Amino acid sequence: MLTKNQIKYITQLKQKKFRDLNKVFVAEGFKVINELLNSTLQLEHIYTTKQLNFTISKEFVTEITEADLKKISSLTTPNDCLAVFKMKEDKLPQVSRLKIALDNVRDPGNLGTIIRLCDWFGITDLICSNETVDVYNTKVVQATMGSLTRVNIFYTNLADYLKDTNEPVYGTFMDGTNIYKTDLPTSGIIVMGNEANGISAEIEALVTAKIAIPRFGDIQQTESLNVATATAIILSEFKRSN
Repeated sequence: MLTKNQIKYITQLKQKKFRDLNKVFVAEGFKVINELLNSTLQLEHIYTTKQLNFTISKEFVTEITEADLKKISSLTTPNDCLAVFKMKEDKLPQVSRLKIALDNVRDPGNLGTIIRLCDWFGITDLICSNETVDVYNTKVVQATMGSLTRVNIFYTNLADYLKDTNEPVYGTFMDGTNIYKTDLPTSGIIVMGNEANGISAEIEALVTAKIAIPRFGDIQQTESLNVATATAIILSEFKRSN
């Protein structure tokens, strides 16, 4: 059974300020939790409604009722178990290699998917503007399916970071050069913009090469691609070219 203090502590972690204060975050569901347990992340505790095959000491597991799980879960339909993990310490990347930078990406599902794409395509560094949705937002954690443990994710003033780099900066724009007809490097920074407004004017001024995914439809009325979908196409082409 959960105490009132435990319930208060875990429900507060739905808010970024409390996650940052305690340096912990919440993950839900056996598959996600198991992925995180098999990483270098440090577990604080697991709360579960039934016995599950976690390879950890029982002292880190508390069995609770479904009613209690509903009180602490962020999901509409809670998924058997919830865990609290300590945040990992990511560092600003210094090595010259291919990176993704996000300019004010706000949707948790998009960020989670982009992290999974980075993991899939071997992108080890993801630079996020301070305005980008928090990686430890519960919906982001769920969408990553464990990939956040294998990608270095760093939040910073993106404009300052790009001003200081000597690497080429690629930005995605509708009027950019056809990506399928562009010589693409093995290292550099690919900037992906906000879902509604794209790359901001401040960041656009720091882009050294504009690229575009061409539209092939006959009518060509679609205004843009989802940012995660565009990231998948662009990473695939960068990797194919090299």
